[in-house]
Amino acid sequence: MAKGKGARVSLGGGGVTGRVQQLRERLEAVQAALAEETVEASTGGGAVRVRMNGMQECRGVEIDPKLLVDADAQMLQDLIVLGVNQALRESREMADQRLGPLAAELGGMGLGR
Repeated sequence: MAKGKGARVSLGGGGVTGRVQQLRERLEAVQAALAEETVEASTGGGAVRVRMNGMQECRGVEIDPKLLVDADAQMLQDLIVLGVNQALRESREMADQRLGPLAAELGGMGLGR
């Protein structure tokens, strides 16, 4: 190929490659923060509380001992399922709020969904 005939694109630190690297670093930081942040959902008037982190990992379930006095296994199971599902929804909303701006930036660069 003769000199000056081929097109070369320099992406350097300020180009697309640099921007993608910055977004990647920000994404990793947001994910690390989400792993530490928690939401809490309660059901049965607070009788069952479920804690979940922003990565949708269950961090704890607390059951009011008064609920166990007249133990109704089916009711307890239902309250736990409701609490877990509510905590999952809240955790996803939190993650969407934190990750949404990064996804929008990726989309703006033609790299998003």
